[in-house]
Amino acid sequence: MLVTKITVNLHRGLQARNTAIFVDKACSFTSDVILSKSGISSDGKKLMRVMDLNVKDGDEIMLMVHGCDEHVTFDTLKSFLLEK
Repeated sequence: MLVTKITVNLHRGLQARNTAIFVDKACSFTSDVILSKSGISSDGKKLMRVMDLNVKDGDEIMLMVHGCDEHVTFDTLKSFLLEK
């Protein structure tokens, strides 16, 4: 399992369009993806669950990835969350 804290650097955070892109990327891999903010965890492959976290630009979140392709999944999603 790979785990890291990330300060989200996306214009408008994980709202609407960015959430759809994130979930699409997460679903393209077989590894489990969990996002956590303020002690609340959500399945990173479920659009509404990710939106429920209300992640804004500058928020600190925890990204957890576990599975057979966890390294590439982790790197891809981390890069997306740190995108400017």
